[in-house]
Amino acid sequence: MPTSPFEFTAGNTPDAPRSDLPELLTALAADLRRLDYTPDGVARFLGPGASAALDRDQTIPALLAAERAVRRDEAVRHLAAVVRLWLLAEPQPAETLDAALPGLRAEGLLALGLVEPVPGSALLRAKVDLRPYGWDANDDGSGGAELWVASDLAAHQQEGVLRRDHVLGIGHASTTLVQTTFRRHTERALDLGTGCGVQAFHLLHHCEHVTATDISERALAFTRFNILLNAEALSVDPARLAERVSLRLGSLLDPVAGEEFGLVVSNPPFVITPRSAGEDAAGQFTYRDGGLPGDEIVSSLVRALPSVLAPAGTAQLLGNWEVVAGTSWQERPQSWAGAGIDAWFIQREQVGPEQYAETWLRDASESRDRQHYRDAYAAYLADFESRNVEGIGFGMVWLRRPVEPGQAAISRFEEITYPIEQPIGPHLGAAVERADWLAAHPLEDAHLLVAEDVTEERHQRPGAEHPGVILLRQGAGLRRTNLLSTELAGFVSACDGDLTAGQITGALEALLGGGDGFDAVTFRSGLLTEVANLVRDGFLIPAAA
Repeated sequence: MPTSPFEFTAGNTPDAPRSDLPELLTALAADLRRLDYTPDGVARFLGPGASAALDRDQTIPALLAAERAVRRDEAVRHLAAVVRLWLLAEPQPAETLDAALPGLRAEGLLALGLVEPVPGSALLRAKVDLRPYGWDANDDGSGGAELWVASDLAAHQQEGVLRRDHVLGIGHASTTLVQTTFRRHTERALDLGTGCGVQAFHLLHHCEHVTATDISERALAFTRFNILLNAEALSVDPARLAERVSLRLGSLLDPVAGEEFGLVVSNPPFVITPRSAGEDAAGQFTYRDGGLPGDEIVSSLVRALPSVLAPAGTAQLLGNWEVVAGTSWQERPQSWAGAGIDAWFIQREQVGPEQYAETWLRDASESRDRQHYRDAYAAYLADFESRNVEGIGFGMVWLRRPVEPGQAAISRFEEITYPIEQPIGPHLGAAVERADWLAAHPLEDAHLLVAEDVTEERHQRPGAEHPGVILLRQGAGLRRTNLLSTELAGFVSACDGDLTAGQITGALEALLGGGDGFDAVTFRSGLLTEVANLVRDGFLIPAAA
């Protein structure tokens, strides 16, 4: 089969780690494994306080913790050297790295492009961030992994503004998407805008083949390095990489036009940044700036993604959207999702233009030059004002192509800003399954149960005969709260699986009806609609057949 013009196979890309030296990659993996350079190993070495501070990009507690650990136990000095080199960006003597990584040694680190000499000294400093990453196994013991992930040094690890083709490491957005993705076995999956490859690593654990795309050659070089370094943990044969992974260079969906996937995930460059006349890609941060005005990068993706989804295929992504003054936040996302596609948007946060500008100027260390910061901040505000934008929303997007045209059954646009259970992906998948069940089964014939995590609260004034407020609360998943009417509370209390929903509704109709003006049809229809909402949101679940 001829090679795609988008296929990326380079193992030696300038300013990126080399992935064309398999013996050195094998030696590096063996050395890191022997050191216990793993998420748990580093956490034990640093202790909980310093580990938590490092997660906030604060390195001083970790530096102090490393010094204390070595004083207590000389045996951890080799792990300390590696932690200092890559996590804390502290240069190390070559002989120290030779001792810490005896299979690879400093010479091998230099050959792989992971370190470089410090001018005028005998020290070596990190060229990249190489950190342990992993996730726990499922309840059945499958699916866990311990990996090492290379990316560019972050803002807290170096001086100055980030390079424009900066390859982002494991951050809040990437882990949010990991936790949001509903994972099921899929033949072909797509990681759109792969960056350093975090989403692809997870996809390789439950998908047969993963295509990873990016507009940046350096990003794809980092992804290739990371996959080959972790080949054993990812069940990839380095000699036959193409059997499980395809790396494609190109913008958005161009590299996969005409193909279909069962699952697409994307942490796209969704940040809304001001565009200037004559600006080209060299003036943008490729990891976050899509190069389009406003929120067009997300809107174009939402509109285009159905074209690469197989029937019943799903897409999950993160995004920003603009909220125009005088409109609801849902208005723009609703205009993007076509009538023939299942869509579920959850807005997790909304901020004003000022806070948005501050966040992203700080993200790229653009606040270090006072005049540049002033000019860039003003450009953000002017850009939003030109489109009458009063807020910017951030959230999660789920899309699905129906098996048959015209069968779309899910259209949800909701705001959930309080803490939810993580990972939320399995709960989102269960919610989709409940919506599909409702579309396929007559509710009146269903035997329903109250979900295990649901509790009821009743509030009433002292001395009152009846409660004034009845609430259902979820302890898991999206942790919703539902205000119940008297009749709905009565329905829920009867959901023990014995009677059908129709029978319970009939009993409540007989108990509460009969008065002047009582409309039995309206009562029954309204109650069953509310019951359907409780099933859709997971308060009530169908009893097992």
